Amino acid sequence: MWLKSWVDASELISWFDDAACEDPEIAGGKGASLARLQRAGLPVPYGFVVRAEALVRTLESGERHRRVSGLLEDASPDALPARAKDAQALVMEAPLVSGLDSEVVRAYERLGEGAVAVRSSACAEDSETASFAGQQDTFLNVRGSTAVLASVRRCWASFFSERAVFYRSRKGSLGDLRMAVVVQRQLAPEKSGVMFTVDPVRRRRDQMVIEAVQGLGESVVSGMVTPDHYIVSREGELKRAQVSTQTLAIVAAAQGGVQEVALDPAVGGARVLSDGELADLAQMGSKLEELFGSPQDVEWAFENERLYLLQSRPVTA
Repeated sequence: MWLKSWVDASELISWFDDAACEDPEIAGGKGASLARLQRAGLPVPYGFVVRAEALVRTLESGERHRRVSGLLEDASPDALPARAKDAQALVMEAPLVSGLDSEVVRAYERLGEGAVAVRSSACAEDSETASFAGQQDTFLNVRGSTAVLASVRRCWASFFSERAVFYRSRKGSLGDLRMAVVVQRQLAPEKSGVMFTVDPVRRRRDQMVIEAVQGLGESVVSGMVTPDHYIVSREGELKRAQVSTQTLAIVAAAQGGVQEVALDPAVGGARVLSDGELADLAQMGSKLEELFGSPQDVEWAFENERLYLLQSRPVTA
């Protein structure tokens, strides 16, 4: 990919309401999706993107991009763990492209300097054929400009983890070194989860599948909690509910990061979502299908009884 010889670091930051942020080549799959949701007037925690070119520019210092590419090229399965580790070390030690640190700090200050989520956004992710979901890292409840800068670099490094490199090798995209990073306001949700706007198991388009937990959705990702499982009609009518006893939730910690908290049995044993919340989600699911033109895999959260969207990607096999 051709790059101009000099770049103003301010050009490496795009906000969700910038038209350019809807381009996956600039903002990655996750960033572009969030920008499109924002510009469509849908409820998304506001934020900005460190554009994909920033990683390429950073790796160009000291010819690190060639060294990283060389490490990954034709790596055998036996050699892959060591090579991925070496590639991550190169990313962690590379000096940031000139002025990028100041621009990220300035953007973080504009966002309010509060708690943020720092999320990886690969340019090849969230397509119709490959979601890349969970292949790179996300850092929640990040506080302070120093921690934000460190989390951006750690997101970059996760792009070269053994797991992420192996996945990209299977998809034929090892030569692509572009990954953006999303920085957006951190929610403190009472409940979170995922929604499929079609039933991917029964292959039914007349119903949606919703899973929900108390607190942050990381408890589902980590496998610590079995979520409630709901099947609803496209109009939001509850067809089936499987309620799971949830003994704990993951919430934002006061000092940054997240922590586990025990749930009162009366809360942990009750349904997470009301009929009204299920109907709100189904209505939002239909809007997302109309916006993107295909069935969607949606991450959502309720904070202070308001529904927010955290991601919407195509349902893949």
